[in-house]
Amino acid sequence: MPALGERPNLIPTSGAKNEHQPLVFDASILGSESNIPSQFIWPDHEKPCLEAPEFVIPSIDLGVLLSGDPLAVSKAAELVNEACKKHGFFLVVNHGVDSGLIYKAHQYMDLFFGMQFSEKQKAQRKGGENYGYANSFLGRFSSKLPWKETLSFRYCPDSPNIVEQYFESVMGEDFRHFGRLYQEYCEVMSKLSLGIMELLGISLGLDQAYFRDFFEGNDSILRLNHYPPCQKPDLTLGTGPHSDPTALTILHQDQVGGLQVFADEKWHSVAPIPEAFVVNIGDTFMALSNGIYKSCLHRAVVNSQTVRRSIAFFLCPKMDKVVTPPAGLVNSANPRIYPDFTWATLLEFTQKHYRADMKTLNVFSNWLQDQESNKKIH
Repeated sequence: MPALGERPNLIPTSGAKNEHQPLVFDASILGSESNIPSQFIWPDHEKPCLEAPEFVIPSIDLGVLLSGDPLAVSKAAELVNEACKKHGFFLVVNHGVDSGLIYKAHQYMDLFFGMQFSEKQKAQRKGGENYGYANSFLGRFSSKLPWKETLSFRYCPDSPNIVEQYFESVMGEDFRHFGRLYQEYCEVMSKLSLGIMELLGISLGLDQAYFRDFFEGNDSILRLNHYPPCQKPDLTLGTGPHSDPTALTILHQDQVGGLQVFADEKWHSVAPIPEAFVVNIGDTFMALSNGIYKSCLHRAVVNSQTVRRSIAFFLCPKMDKVVTPPAGLVNSANPRIYPDFTWATLLEFTQKHYRADMKTLNVFSNWLQDQESNKKIH
């Protein structure tokens, strides 16, 4: 990645007459091209294995939280604990999210990404911002580009209709119904994530309300991912290997498949299940659990035939909330691993200083300690 403060190099279009013309990731064109620009070709050691073995992860019935059956709750917490100590991934079913809402969220995504490139650019993500339309992160990175386009927006329960207002402000009045739909989807995901937080609290031997209260006024992100077909799927990745810097991810993927998780020293594929959400621990929660629960490496592969879509809700604390583990998770056998930080600082780090990968939290921790040392010197 470019050095701090540097602008990434402009990327020439494959076969362009003007060699200084920047590459435009227009899915309607690139999806059918037999040769892909070199900036999308990943190094040999990171190239995908398209036939990865299936990842076996526990399926957690969230209905047990409402049932009040202590034995069923204890069993679910045990499964979550085992999965999160090992790799941080599990499925949730019986979650109460209306299937019609999920269907509409995917349908509206098709409408957005199916628009002309110039129309989508109305929501173009600006440098240094975390929200908006991004086509392969052009302008942020100059190599190992992901074969995808995304639309990200902020959700905050303390800001009524924030999603609806976002769509209206960047796309115009005609997109108010998009905003309403994704506003509802975010509200439902926020509620679901707080329920999962209750289970995570129980699984770590804490009060059921501890993490729920911590994330009550969250400042979260919803991201729509659109992975066009690629005629050389063995050379590129839809999303490169990374762990999520956020606290918790709730993902709904379509039936195409492409999510892969690195566990037991190899890549595994996560098969899509229509009625289930894939949940994974992010770096922020790994720090909050004092390293007990793991934020696992994952990526997305693409294929030559079919568009793949997924919707990710990234639960994050309030921007100024200090991320520090509860006293019950720190002792002589498990001393503090990470320094205190705020979500705002980690978010800025991943946007301006470091491309999120498998080492983000450790590099961030060292960076924070360096910042503190520099303050003391000056």
